[in-house]
Amino acid sequence: MKNILEELADYAWIRVQQAEKKLPLKDLKAQAEALNPNTGFPFEAALKTPGMSFICECKKASPSKGLIAEDFPYVDIAKTYEQAGASAISVLTEPKWFQGSDRYLKEISEAVSIPCLRKDFTVDEYMIYEAKVLGASAVLLICAILQEDTIRRYLEIANSLGLSALVEAHDAEELAMAVRAGARIIGVNNRNLKDFTVDIHNSIRLRELVPEQVLFVAESGIHTRQDVEELERGRVNGVLIGEQLMRAADKRAMLQELRGRL
Repeated sequence: MKNILEELADYAWIRVQQAEKKLPLKDLKAQAEALNPNTGFPFEAALKTPGMSFICECKKASPSKGLIAEDFPYVDIAKTYEQAGASAISVLTEPKWFQGSDRYLKEISEAVSIPCLRKDFTVDEYMIYEAKVLGASAVLLICAILQEDTIRRYLEIANSLGLSALVEAHDAEELAMAVRAGARIIGVNNRNLKDFTVDIHNSIRLRELVPEQVLFVAESGIHTRQDVEELERGRVNGVLIGEQLMRAADKRAMLQELRGRL
């Protein structure tokens, strides 16, 4: 029986095939390559700043929690994050389980000045070129659904376009794969995709296995200022926070609290 990540990957393949019928890869690639590749990699630059960096997520729903935000003024949410001190915005574009949209990324990237991560399940180079055209500064590559040589090739494509890549791992084996492939940013997902349990100490344990110069992001399960401080002590460079912010009535105040600014 397939886990949710495998189902998401399968559906991403279907989406790519449908998209290619409307816009062939060669045409999309031409559009992406016509855009400026000399970006300075702003997503990486944001994570390199001193102190903890906050990647704040615009997410309407998720497989584990269902509908999170019935009211979803995504551009306003992104602007609020930026004003409250977010380092970057993560935008879900997966349409089935997360109720995301490419439109969300395009409109948010045009509305904010901080970098945007396209949070999706990249299974084909087509999706990397798409991310560039939609205005993303970074893409997500997930070790659990990609081969090591594929990750290496996708990193090269992203690099050539001026895009950063957040390479996501869940355990030590995937982490080693990400390092060997040449990832400059590694994210550890603290959510066990088999049973959806979450443990932020997963990030702290795995940080020890990553070279110091590789930027490190903790994902999932970060709810309190104490969580953030513990991850800071564990030499984590950035945190990706979705549900905690999306459920907050006052997102600005919640982000300020997590940043220790209240």
